[in-house]
Amino acid sequence: MARVSYVAASDRYSVLDYRRTGRSGLLLPPISLALWQNFGDARSLEVQRAIVRRAFDRGITHFDLANNYGPPPGSAEENFGRIFADDLRQHRDEIVVSTKAGYPMGLGPYGDGGSRKYLLSSLDATLSRLGLGYVDSFNHHRPDPETPLEETAGALASAVTSGRALYVGISNYDPVRTAAMAAALAEHRVPLLIHQPRYSMFDRHIEDGLFPVLEQHGIGAIVFSPLAQGLLTDRYLGGGLPADSRAASSSPFLSAGDITETYLTRARALQRLAQQRGQTLAQLALAWVLRNPVITSALIGASSVAQLDQNLGALEAPPLSDEELTAIEPHAVHGTAAR
Repeated sequence: MARVSYVAASDRYSVLDYRRTGRSGLLLPPISLALWQNFGDARSLEVQRAIVRRAFDRGITHFDLANNYGPPPGSAEENFGRIFADDLRQHRDEIVVSTKAGYPMGLGPYGDGGSRKYLLSSLDATLSRLGLGYVDSFNHHRPDPETPLEETAGALASAVTSGRALYVGISNYDPVRTAAMAAALAEHRVPLLIHQPRYSMFDRHIEDGLFPVLEQHGIGAIVFSPLAQGLLTDRYLGGGLPADSRAASSSPFLSAGDITETYLTRARALQRLAQQRGQTLAQLALAWVLRNPVITSALIGASSVAQLDQNLGALEAPPLSDEELTAIEPHAVHGTAAR
């Protein structure tokens, strides 16, 4: 059967309230689509296409990638590039495409870390896979203590000055390194605009010092794993381990050992609070993350259109009240989360 030509929904900008990214002119949706674990070659391209189309129709303009996303590494960028060419190219000026480099990607000594050689060659390879002339944001995926931070900053700045990226950011940096990168980029007159840290009710490590740094330097946070790899969903609340779940697989991010009685007690209590708001646990978890004005957007993955729509339902309820936040606090305990 021939694929139906895509026509974007005419009302796609009528629902979401877009948020400013740090001290910049860039507006992003409160929920962005991460193409981390569901957009490799193991999943049907047509399923991926349906998710991307639905996301754009619902007002999601930000699509987050990395050079090593797949599996295999690089395949998420290739698949998104195919979908973009077929369905979204006419909307390029409405879409923010971000990507990252910093984890292992390729053989030899130049496929990992934060060197100028790795970062800029990776960006060129990314643009080829995506079929784009530039990305909107190019981010260093993790700090590299073996490479001078000034070298990494210089490579990021070159991405902007060469026209291959409009903005730059970082991910997984601690507060001290974040401030140092902001200062190093300022030497090139390029602002550090984005920080992508891990954050959820069960992983609150960034509350210890990062938020003031982001505010001081005008950096917007785009948080990943807001659902704690599925622990903040109804997937495991029965106490069992679904055969098709991430915890039952060989995932390095979640295992059967994470489904503890302590976890179940806290997650079930949070689910009850969610139900009082007419929400699912996942929707409550997203609303909780987005309560902080420093956070520009929360990255979610989706394995189906239905899952995407359910998560976007988090934006339909009113903001959490002070009383609700107080009730959540005893159960939103750092250290409950998966690694």
